[in-house]
Amino acid sequence: MQFLSDSHGCNGWQGEMAGRICAFDWSDTELGPLQNWQASLCGTVQLMLASPLPMVMLWGRSGYMIYNDAYSIFAGGRHPYLLGAPVELGWPEVAEFNRHVVDTCLAGGTLSFRNKELVLLRDGVPEDVWMDLYYSPVANDAGVPSGVLAMVVETTELVTSERLRQNAETAFRADNERVRLALNAGALLGSFVWDVKNNVLSADERFARTFSYPPGQDLSNLPQDVTEAKIHADDLAWVQERVNHAVQSGEPYNAEYRVLRPDGSYLWVLASGGCEFNEQGEAFRFPGVLIDIHERKNAEESLLKFTRNLEQRVADEVEARLAAEEQLRQSQKLEAIGGLTGGVAHDFNNLLQVIAGNLHLLARHERDNANVQRRVSASLAAVERGAKLSSQLLAFARRQPLSPAVCDPQQIFDGVGELLQRALGETILIDVQLPHDPWHIYVDRNQLENAILNLAINARDAMQGEGTIVLSAANTRLDREFCAGKGIVPGEFVRVAVSDSGAGIPPQVLEQVFEPFFTTKADGQGTGLGLSMVFGFVKQSGGHVEIDSQVGVGTQVKLYFPRSLRPVSEEAPSLDRQQGGGHERVLVVEDNDAVRASAVELLSEEGYRVLTASNGDIAMKMLLEGSEVDLIFTDVVMPGLIKSSDLAAWAKVQTPPVPVLFTSGHTRDIISRNHQLSPDTHLLGKPYGPEALLQMIRSVLSA
Repeated sequence: MQFLSDSHGCNGWQGEMAGRICAFDWSDTELGPLQNWQASLCGTVQLMLASPLPMVMLWGRSGYMIYNDAYSIFAGGRHPYLLGAPVELGWPEVAEFNRHVVDTCLAGGTLSFRNKELVLLRDGVPEDVWMDLYYSPVANDAGVPSGVLAMVVETTELVTSERLRQNAETAFRADNERVRLALNAGALLGSFVWDVKNNVLSADERFARTFSYPPGQDLSNLPQDVTEAKIHADDLAWVQERVNHAVQSGEPYNAEYRVLRPDGSYLWVLASGGCEFNEQGEAFRFPGVLIDIHERKNAEESLLKFTRNLEQRVADEVEARLAAEEQLRQSQKLEAIGGLTGGVAHDFNNLLQVIAGNLHLLARHERDNANVQRRVSASLAAVERGAKLSSQLLAFARRQPLSPAVCDPQQIFDGVGELLQRALGETILIDVQLPHDPWHIYVDRNQLENAILNLAINARDAMQGEGTIVLSAANTRLDREFCAGKGIVPGEFVRVAVSDSGAGIPPQVLEQVFEPFFTTKADGQGTGLGLSMVFGFVKQSGGHVEIDSQVGVGTQVKLYFPRSLRPVSEEAPSLDRQQGGGHERVLVVEDNDAVRASAVELLSEEGYRVLTASNGDIAMKMLLEGSEVDLIFTDVVMPGLIKSSDLAAWAKVQTPPVPVLFTSGHTRDIISRNHQLSPDTHLLGKPYGPEALLQMIRSVLSA
């Protein structure tokens, strides 16, 4: 334990935080230099530092934060940046709550909360937490409330455990009700109670008759070996397994099995009950009932004899399992390739951004040099091809940021119709087939139109430029058998299909068509990324893609998307293109030196006042120290404790809010869920040109 002497003005404070507090420059806060602190403040800090519970002092109207070692652990990745920071800036996601706390306590009041639910960003990721919070005013030497002493006790684990306990009690009550109803049923064959602790079985007379116990048997202590001997040999292991599972897990007990009757035949019964536990969590009592299900089982067996024989059923099940396992292996292989290509595409986009940024600057500086302009144009064309390639890789890897909306197939087909006819040529006919009332889907409309265009071009090439392509949509319900191993759950889907009557695809080729860079076309006629991009987009949208093909007959590619029950989204009005720069202050946060330099030079030439930071930690420090900005332009993925999402959270709670424009070649779900952006998130993908950057900045500033 570290103790600090009075020569530091710290009055024997102890712990790691004592050292940080003494080393901090408090001159720019309402507390003033440490040596001038009031006796009441010093005494409260000493008390707080000695406490094993997480405690934090909020001093003054701004709530400057002083906390102990236990609170530093609670703060997670925000420690030590919280020390000396105003509480509303330190915890921007709960700024309104903390403002109320400070105002109440400075007015002399106290506050306490039991199991208060909050959403905190302690390590850059939203967490649902529950806490016991206690707030008391702290008076200065004149007796006037000048600060707030907060005690923070996290109860997340306790709340979670209590909810699990309540769910278990609800299930147990339901089970008891089911047992009570069974006792009143006409098919009841008896009831039993197993004393788990003493291993004693007791039952009523009907139960004893069912298991052929001799007359006069003591019903309070039935020999269990008699019961086991009457259970069919093929069922005994199953019954024991279900009993053990109920005792170990507390789940309801249900087991169907056969009991030997005196005439040598077997009776089908259902044993139902549940294990009861004492306050120490030990199993002590296991009540249950026995129900006659013989007629039902006979009916089931008769039905099975008429529908299929057992051998065929086993064969079908084995075949379905093998197909599901093969589907799973294929999905895992594509997932592994996707993880690699996603990382490569991200780094590739940063390189392309450096090249594109410098080429655009060179073109601006050499406007009258025709030779330079020609070579820059050729280089930028290559950059655009590289960017398209990178975008296709991200699509396959399911890392592209999507902007989904609710739409229906009619809208999709209308939007892509003219583009399809122009791309496919006059010798290709397009047959559109839609259901009378197509269901809605929740997808990125632009990406789906692009996927349909890719599939249609493949269909045209398969038919050598002549024939009919069928573009269809259908409402369908997928069952459990179909969904096995495909990563989707049974339910209602919309199937969008593109069909051709071309050459078809051989079975050995079908297994590889979704792999990136695999193509059967001649060199220079395709990258092999079209179907890979379609696969990644559909999977990222929560759907499934399948190809049915027969050599010499044709191919059909089917895209399945989950049905959405929400109404169709209204078309967003298009924004007028905005040119030119401005005079606003822009904070550029980018860890790549070359990318940051080109962006700064471009914005400066347009008249913007530019501040820079190489990571989120430096940017947050600048903002907390008072740097005023009109817009934050930040890369999504950066090193350091402070993430781009933390900067956005801080910006959102300012008055007025500070707009944020993100840029990235790969968001890694830091600002999105499954790479689906919320409507109020602005993202400029890398690589970007000067016009795109300037237009986006003006749009965000004007929003």
